[in-house]
Amino acid sequence: MISTGIVTVAYIAAMVLFILALSGLSNQETARKGNWYGISGMVIALLATVLGVVSHNYIELFVALLIGGSIGMLVARRVQMTEIPELIAILHSLIGLAAIMVGYANFADASSSFTGIDLTIHDIETYVGVLIGAVTFSGSVTAYGKLSGRIGSKPLTLPGRHIFNLALLVAVVWFGQQFVAESAVGGGLLPLIIMIAIALVFGIHMVMAIGGADMPVVISMLNSYSGWAAAATGFMLNNDLLIVIGALVGSSGAILSYIMCKAMNRNFLSVIAGGFGAGASTKASSAGEQEQGEVITTTAIETADLLNNAKQVMIIPGYGMAVAKAQQVVSELTGKLRDKGINVRFAIHPVAGRMPGQMNVLLAEAKVPYDIVFEMDEVNDDFDNVDVSLIIGANDIVNPSALDEPNSPIAGMPVLECWNGKTSIVLKRSMATGYAGVQNPLFFKDNTQMLFGDAKDTLSAVVAAL
Repeated sequence: MISTGIVTVAYIAAMVLFILALSGLSNQETARKGNWYGISGMVIALLATVLGVVSHNYIELFVALLIGGSIGMLVARRVQMTEIPELIAILHSLIGLAAIMVGYANFADASSSFTGIDLTIHDIETYVGVLIGAVTFSGSVTAYGKLSGRIGSKPLTLPGRHIFNLALLVAVVWFGQQFVAESAVGGGLLPLIIMIAIALVFGIHMVMAIGGADMPVVISMLNSYSGWAAAATGFMLNNDLLIVIGALVGSSGAILSYIMCKAMNRNFLSVIAGGFGAGASTKASSAGEQEQGEVITTTAIETADLLNNAKQVMIIPGYGMAVAKAQQVVSELTGKLRDKGINVRFAIHPVAGRMPGQMNVLLAEAKVPYDIVFEMDEVNDDFDNVDVSLIIGANDIVNPSALDEPNSPIAGMPVLECWNGKTSIVLKRSMATGYAGVQNPLFFKDNTQMLFGDAKDTLSAVVAAL
């Protein structure tokens, strides 16, 4: 085993690397470097813990590391870019599950390690850690189900759901008092198990109450929860590095959730409690799914002609671009248009795709220049001057009903107002609704043309026509 001093130095180095990782990930141009900082920090932290903290059961530890590492590598190699949101959600659930298991193990061992006020403090740390872990676990599994299509994307609105959530909170506090009191005399297992069951129910209900269009915010919120679960585990294990890592992840996830809520005109506290995304009635939702007139269809050649004669082009990517794996063709199209002197820009909605930053990652992968990729607030007022808006597989983020229909499930959500431009060309496979499950009036506007088909194939035809 290495000395305690070396472990401390290694932990400090890992903390610095994790901070540098977050800093690097805040910018597209430095994101790759930020990833390497994070990987390096985790390797140092893992080695320092194994060589300096662990004192026995090495065989079991290395077997677990081998199994877990092999599964992680296999999943990483096989997962598709469109499945990244589901992967992140299910990985968050594993962090929550780990917090539950560590909490239970710590509780079972506490009687021989703590007495008096120390035992009370330890019990509170254990209870809170298990609580956060249980909510993270069930909420993340539910989010995985929604993102993968195994659970419907429409919000589940139970009668009196806010009172139900409040009752769950009161019950958790009451059982917490019971847990601390019983633990002092050698008990406490039953209140802990009941609390876990309540927390699991709350996690499921919290995510089920959120509509599909708001799921990217849920991903960042669960990321924050997983961080706090890790920090709570650090307190239980008296591990300073785990506390710092958890706090970094938890706070950064909370900040991201707050930024996204502000961009989407959502209430941050309502997000935490799972109280948004479900304001529409069933009647309104059903009406929104009905088609609202005739659409104007177009061809790849006609689209190429429009683009060729344009001066200002705005490309709005959505989840459909990821599904079609069309980012490389989009990059090729962008290059050809720019070579002709056409000003091409990309407009990225805060919740484009199904997780924060998914469109940015795809465009970066296709080597689209960073300086022509803009956030919604930077370009939303410029559509009056745009000749052609090319909407690739996006639905809810360009839906006018978010502004015009107060009963819509996406009511109040800021959207990219491409209909204010001269022409909008929408690339879709069919007239199916978006992830929020509502029809889009944009498709029926006089200055909108529909280019049906797989986005990769249709854009390849457009590029050929150019």
